[in-house]
Amino acid sequence: MDEEALLKQFAAQFAHGPDDADDTDAAAAAQGADSTANQVADDADQSPATFDTQQFLNGLDAIFDRHTAATEAGPYLEQAMVDAENAGDEAGLLTVLNETMGFYRSQGRHKENQWIVQRALELAARMGLTTGTSEAWATTLINCATAMRAAQQYDQAEDLYHQAQSVCRHSLAPTDRRLAALHNNLSMLYSETNRPDKAELELREALRIIEASSVNPDADIDVASSHTNLALTLLTEHKLEGAHWHAAKALEIYRTGHLEHSAHYASALAGFAQVCFAERRHADAVTGYRHALAVIEECYGKDTDYWRITADNLRQAEEAAAQAGVTVDNAGVAGDAGALPQSGSRLPNSPAQGKTGANAASSPSTVSVSTGSAGAAEAVSACPVSGLKLARAFWTQMGKPMIAAKYPQYAGRIAAGLVGHGSECYGFDDAYSQDHDFGPRFCLWLTDEDYAAIGEQLEADYEALPRKFSVDAQGRVTFEAHARSDASGAFPSAGAGSTVIPDATNAPTPGTATDDTATAESGAASSDVAEAMTTPIDAPLSPVTPRAQDANRRDGVFRIGDFFESITGYRTAPAQTAPHEWLMLAESTLAAATNGEVFADPTGQFSKTRQGFKDMPDDVRLALISKRLGMIAQAGQYNLPRSLKRGDGAAAWLSIHEFVQATASLVFLVNVPMVVGYMPYYKWQFAALRKLSGSMFALLPNVGEQLETVMRLSSAACYGGAGFGEGGKGAAPAIKKINDIVEQIAADIVRELKREHLTTSGETFLEWQRPYVEDHIASDDPVLKSL
Repeated sequence: MDEEALLKQFAAQFAHGPDDADDTDAAAAAQGADSTANQVADDADQSPATFDTQQFLNGLDAIFDRHTAATEAGPYLEQAMVDAENAGDEAGLLTVLNETMGFYRSQGRHKENQWIVQRALELAARMGLTTGTSEAWATTLINCATAMRAAQQYDQAEDLYHQAQSVCRHSLAPTDRRLAALHNNLSMLYSETNRPDKAELELREALRIIEASSVNPDADIDVASSHTNLALTLLTEHKLEGAHWHAAKALEIYRTGHLEHSAHYASALAGFAQVCFAERRHADAVTGYRHALAVIEECYGKDTDYWRITADNLRQAEEAAAQAGVTVDNAGVAGDAGALPQSGSRLPNSPAQGKTGANAASSPSTVSVSTGSAGAAEAVSACPVSGLKLARAFWTQMGKPMIAAKYPQYAGRIAAGLVGHGSECYGFDDAYSQDHDFGPRFCLWLTDEDYAAIGEQLEADYEALPRKFSVDAQGRVTFEAHARSDASGAFPSAGAGSTVIPDATNAPTPGTATDDTATAESGAASSDVAEAMTTPIDAPLSPVTPRAQDANRRDGVFRIGDFFESITGYRTAPAQTAPHEWLMLAESTLAAATNGEVFADPTGQFSKTRQGFKDMPDDVRLALISKRLGMIAQAGQYNLPRSLKRGDGAAAWLSIHEFVQATASLVFLVNVPMVVGYMPYYKWQFAALRKLSGSMFALLPNVGEQLETVMRLSSAACYGGAGFGEGGKGAAPAIKKINDIVEQIAADIVRELKREHLTTSGETFLEWQRPYVEDHIASDDPVLKSL
């Protein structure tokens, strides 16, 4: 989940509750402000205000329930401001302003929102809220900070976030994870403004809170993942002592909790190996990578990018060891080697940086070695920044100036960004993604009228833009302003000892198989960062495949309607009153239409159209949840155990597939696509699920890892046979484990349905939960109801 969605969920904690969507920003401000305003009114012997705050909120809820916010919410909010002001109801007016900030932010109306922010802060000061520590004041500060950050007013946003933290420290418990969320988001602001040292401090404080809120931080997998992430962050800052301590601490937690067979244990092992590699402890690095490979093979198998990347890292570590004259036993894992701290062993004292850390995340943090040392047989050849970062730099340095110079009268009407098909649009691209359809690119979106006037010429000017660029050691991209060359070729390999440090705020790092932050280290010629890879690169970086050409092209100039029609078949989102059309759109299609980033949208028309596809009608969402419940019950709870009893491995395998697909989809639907996005197509389904599960306020956060365990065990369960496995126990242990996980997931789903007031039943066979969920569907359209 990105930071804005995280803060939106934070604000929702103070607001209407978990069932709200876009209008969850002001109820808490209303409650606290009402109390203050009523006291003021009593003191002045004034008559009660005539503005009805609850009626206002109910009316706004009704607009969102009808899914007519795009046309009705703006005028409604503006009239409510007038009504509250005329009534002299300051508390009611603050409520309206908080709701308006959230709505304007969602519509991209950042310039107008700055005025709303100023007005809200002035009103809160007049009401005396600014001297208190109420949740109402905290909510207002968070909304204002988020609005200013969305408007790229970073100085003001930073000040407001700091004020919110101060208030929350007094109004929330010290171990409340909402405090960690604020620190986490402030760290992102620092990352965006190129202050990694301050970002590290905020991440440390976030981990401190997470550790304090943990039942047993010495055996908590999230705490372990945080230590690994902090180790890698410190490594990019060349703080090797701290990196080593946190990497070792992560391993200790896994062993204390007996979590060594967790898929995430491999990331801790690889992280420790990476630190050893930077320290030129060659034997320890080799041992760590070998152990990581063994865990990856157990959990994922060998036919995965995760395994291949780690195997390549191992190869380069082995080559570095050989060049240093270090002999490493070829016995394999060598799990007892001194490189890996053992359970119960005493870690060295925590370094001066302190025993706190980074983002809490449970996803594997794979580490990629970008180039081998001198004499390496093969070096990874890849652009060291993410596709989205490259696209934004290309737009900022080349596209935007070109439009300002050649199309000044249209500069305020052209939207730009990178959305649609392609791994980089999801933020999951890596070195393996760059062998096709990769290079500097962005999209320009025009209205039909503007396209008719300048579309063809603008496309020609876009194609003529220079593509030659360099990347420095901090991941900064610089394009060279020259006539475009026709030369092509891959990103040149750095020399021995070169190091490329990608931008830590842009996931994923080239060479990784997941979306977690990682570093790209060299052949360990030095533990310090060497010279940047600055050899200019000319485009295209990789071949353009037929699927990304002509009508299917992924960049260039588009009519807004044409762009969305090419992805979804619709020029604009289906009507909120057309559920049958929404149900015909696959979630993966909607994901492609709403992913990526919009760099500029002066008129807001592109964002409004894109937002329409994000705004799935809630009746449709509930209908899909019901369908997923039915498939989980049918495939996972009913047909899977029966197929296994019959010994029909093929049927059982397909049942597992249907169960996993339905459950993963349900997780996204329960978390609300408007907030977390849609589940992407199969290739990135679990990358997105891991990312979602690692966010602080994720609902059903453990399901993704449970599904991966089911898939890992499926081969043994379906085809193991009676004599399969150690000790001749056969497939029975795997079958039992899978069945237990299926029922555990079902129980977790029921608890979540109850929490969201979608059911009153405790029945864990999920087919029987469908009528309870469908009872909340307001429409009578039969397409939304099960038979």
